[in-house]
Amino acid sequence: MPNIIEVKNLTQIYSVGTPFEQTALSDISFAVEKGEFVGIMGHTGSGKSTLIQHLNGLIRPSSGSVFIDGEDIWQNPREIKKVRFKAGMVFQYPEHQLFEETVFLDIAFGPKNMGLNESETEERVLEAVEFVGLGHEVLTQSPFDLSGGQKRRVAIAGVIAMRPEILILDEPTAGLDPRGRDEILSHISEYHKKRGATILLVTHSMEDIASTVSRIIVLNRGEILLDGTPRQVFSEPLLLKQAGLAVPQVTRVFLRLKELGVPVDTSVYTVEQAIAQLVALKGRRD
Repeated sequence: MPNIIEVKNLTQIYSVGTPFEQTALSDISFAVEKGEFVGIMGHTGSGKSTLIQHLNGLIRPSSGSVFIDGEDIWQNPREIKKVRFKAGMVFQYPEHQLFEETVFLDIAFGPKNMGLNESETEERVLEAVEFVGLGHEVLTQSPFDLSGGQKRRVAIAGVIAMRPEILILDEPTAGLDPRGRDEILSHISEYHKKRGATILLVTHSMEDIASTVSRIIVLNRGEILLDGTPRQVFSEPLLLKQAGLAVPQVTRVFLRLKELGVPVDTSVYTVEQAIAQLVALKGRRD
């Protein structure tokens, strides 16, 4: 598959020339193929928020380049708004940005700004609420009368309604209970499967990222520490610990089993993988 995102030698320095000068990103380079589902991880201050804002054209690089569909997004600064339609951003706690009188109007805000007519806008809104698992009955309600989880879905639907080629989500499950978290991740995965969109998911939750993405990029102090499949990344617990991160709980259990002499493969990172391996181990002993 062709690359939809290319980041080349990207550096971001804040407050240049002052006592508060800080390098948030240092000479980062990577590419993302069209249709990939990528997780971005890193401790607070690792640079991940700065990175995703670059992918949406919200920050201009101190040096280096960001390419979307082979075009440098800052080649024509006057056209940067078009990049934000291609790379839709769902910020952390996006429900705080809801403002319209009804759910329909909130979700329709993006498509209207794209210049779509009423018929096209309505089609996008109806499609988006279905993707996030909301019924059409909520469309006439005020978004402020909904539960926290429903508000989160409305905010995500507002970005999905623009049908971005790239969907970037910053901690989309933050603050939700386990059920709400699982539902949000399930709907995001379903959207990825049905639309074939490229998705970048930023999260602190190892469990979220392990069960959802096909690739993980780990940032540490403004640099890429690890880049690979979940199995590859979670097989490096010492490096993750250096970055202030930890492997998923199920992986930690298997690491402990290995220490105790149980012949297990410590590269597991989901409950399903763990169950399959334990069943196989029991079968060999029987």
